[in-house]
Amino acid sequence: MAFPLPTELLLSSGRFEPRGDVEVWFSDELPDDLAELWPRLLESAEVMGLYPFICWRDDPFQPTDLSEVDAIRLDAVLAADFAEYRRRRLPYWSNPGAGDGRDVLPDDDDPEDFGPWPHDPGPPFESWPGLAAGGSDTGAGVSAAQAAGWAVEDLLGTEPFVRTCQLALVPARRSADVPAIVGWAAEASLPLLCALLRSWEERFGVRVVSGFGSALTVSVARPPLDVPHAEQLALEHVLSTADNIVDDPPTPFPEYANGLVGRHQWRFWWD
Repeated sequence: MAFPLPTELLLSSGRFEPRGDVEVWFSDELPDDLAELWPRLLESAEVMGLYPFICWRDDPFQPTDLSEVDAIRLDAVLAADFAEYRRRRLPYWSNPGAGDGRDVLPDDDDPEDFGPWPHDPGPPFESWPGLAAGGSDTGAGVSAAQAAGWAVEDLLGTEPFVRTCQLALVPARRSADVPAIVGWAAEASLPLLCALLRSWEERFGVRVVSGFGSALTVSVARPPLDVPHAEQLALEHVLSTADNIVDDPPTPFPEYANGLVGRHQWRFWWD
């Protein structure tokens, strides 16, 4: 069913389109004041259940049934995934001369096109350490709406393709479910990704901001504030299967983890 638009968008032109069992509203173009508007839309969404999302209206969306997300037992899945990931990568983590990471390139990539990769010692865990603890929530820090506004402002200022996107309003119980409901996918496993997003939403105040092309951007209200915490979280990022985490461009795990300390925006993409 269609729904009444929030007051802030009553004068915006757009249209409703079906996505699976729901109707999603898409603007014809992004509002000029989107960065300022976003926190208000997000605060309203927590009450009304209409979450803002920056995307391409004409992407070939494939909605995912949320029951598939519900079925993911995240800690168990990631524990098994880490065991397999570690088995494949350990020779390169433990021996700088064993290789340069080309074993993880797609079969159709030409190794001659790639220079030597920097040595990656890998994560400092021999077994799955469990999900990272949530970020500190003192009640006096950054709100989810404020962090999301910052992420939108940064996206508008740094991503050239964002101006070709539309603003969507997605009926959802929570921000983490928006990619599944809209059907944004790239090469990601949406059930696993949305299960991660749900957990990050609870632990780190994550809100989904955009999904267009092969990239997904989220805001983070309560990021890790020290390196050990960030290392445990970074392992979850690795197991999301996103190609830009440590592999593209090649980034040693400790360097990637260090970059998560205090960062209020995470970006993932799949080739």
